Amino acid sequence: MADRVRAAEERVLGFAPLVLVLSLGWYAWRLGNPADWGMIDLKVYWSLAPNLLSDQLYSVNMPFTADFPLPFTYPPFAALAFLPVSALPWLAARILWQVLSLVCLWWLVRTSLGLLASRAGQPHDATWSRRALLWTGLALWCEPVRKTLDFGQINLVLVAGTFAALVATRQAVAGLGVGVAAGLKLTPAISGLYFLVTRRFAAAAWSVAGFAVTVALGFAASAGDSWRYWFELLGAADRVGPVGSAINQSLRGALSRTLGHDVGTSWPWLLAVAVSAVLTGFALRAAVRAGDTLITVVAVQLFGLLLSPISWSHHWLWVIPLVLWLVHGVPGRGWRAVALAAAWVVVTGADLITFLIDQQPSIWEIPRPWPLAALGWAYPALGLLTLAVVPRLLRGGGQAGATPVPTSKAERSAL
Repeated sequence: MADRVRAAEERVLGFAPLVLVLSLGWYAWRLGNPADWGMIDLKVYWSLAPNLLSDQLYSVNMPFTADFPLPFTYPPFAALAFLPVSALPWLAARILWQVLSLVCLWWLVRTSLGLLASRAGQPHDATWSRRALLWTGLALWCEPVRKTLDFGQINLVLVAGTFAALVATRQAVAGLGVGVAAGLKLTPAISGLYFLVTRRFAAAAWSVAGFAVTVALGFAASAGDSWRYWFELLGAADRVGPVGSAINQSLRGALSRTLGHDVGTSWPWLLAVAVSAVLTGFALRAAVRAGDTLITVVAVQLFGLLLSPISWSHHWLWVIPLVLWLVHGVPGRGWRAVALAAAWVVVTGADLITFLIDQQPSIWEIPRPWPLAALGWAYPALGLLTLAVVPRLLRGGGQAGATPVPTSKAERSAL
C-alpha cells in the first residue's frame, strides 16, 4: 500500500511546477487590474502610519463603513516600520505587498518541508522541492491565505518572520526576531512559550530585550501615541473589531456567538482557556520528547490563536505547516493524521467563514441561530482537537529527551 501511495505521489509531483504556474495564473486573473485591488488593511497601514510623526496615530481613522471606521491597531513600532511602504505610491505598495506575501507563503511551505525532510533523515532533494511547489500552489487557495492577500494583511510576512526566528539556531537571532515580531503585532509574543518549553532561556531573554527595543523606538518616534497605546488602548478588543463576528475564530469569539453576548474574560472563557492550556501542555510535552521542531512550533501558535481575544480567520496561517506535518511528518501517518488533515483542508478550503459573515445581519450583532453558532466553532474546535490528538500521533515516533531545535547541518540548510 505504501509503495502504491509513493508511486502515485511521484506521478503527481511531476506536475508540481505546472500546478504552481496555473494556480498563480488563476490568482493573477482573479485579481485583475492592480488599480482595482482593494487591500483594505494594507491601506490602513499605508495611509495611517505617517500620523505617528504628528502624534495622531490613534486619533485618526480611515473610513470603511458607516458603522466601522478602521483605526490603526498595532503598536507604534509597526507604524514606524511601515513608513517606507507609506512613502511608495499606493499602486506600487499594493504590488510590492502581494509579491512579498506570495514569496513568504512559498518560504513558509519550503521551510516546513525542509524541517520534515531533515527529521526523516532525507536530503532536501528534488522530491521535497517539488512538494514545496505543489503545496504552495494548493495553499494559495485556503481561506487564511486568500483573506490575507485580499485584505493586504501583514499575516504572511509576520508568520514567515516569526517562523524564521523560532527555528534559528543562534539564541540571539531567534530571540531578537521574536521580540521584533511581537513589537510589530502583539500576537507573536506567544512564541516565547516555545523558547521556555525547549529550554532556550537565552533566546527567551533576547526576545524580551528585542521587544523592549521596539517599545523604546516607538516612544522615541511618538511619546504621546506610545503612552496612549500601552496605557489606554491595550486590551480594548472591541477597538480591533467585532468580537462576536464569525470572522473571529478565537475561543472568545466562538463562546460569545454560542452564549449570545461578549463573554469577555468571564468564567466560560477562563474554563475554555484552562482546557486548551492543559491540551497544549500534553501536546508540547509529547512534541519536545519526540524532538519534533515543527509540531512544537505549531502547537504553541495554535494555543496563541485560541487564547487571543481576536483571531481573525486569516490569522490561522499556521494551519499550513500543520497540514504538512500531518501529511509528511507524522510517524506511520495513520488514519487519525489523514482524517485531521482532511478536516483542516475542507474547513480552510471552503468559504465557510464568508458564508457565515453573509448570514450576519450586522458584524456587531452576536445572537444568531444555533446552527450558525455551531459552524462558527470550526477553527477553534479543530484547533482543540488537534492539540488533543498530537500526543497520540507522536506516540512511538520520537526519541525521549530530544530537544526540538534545528542544530543539524541538514536542518540549518532547510532554513
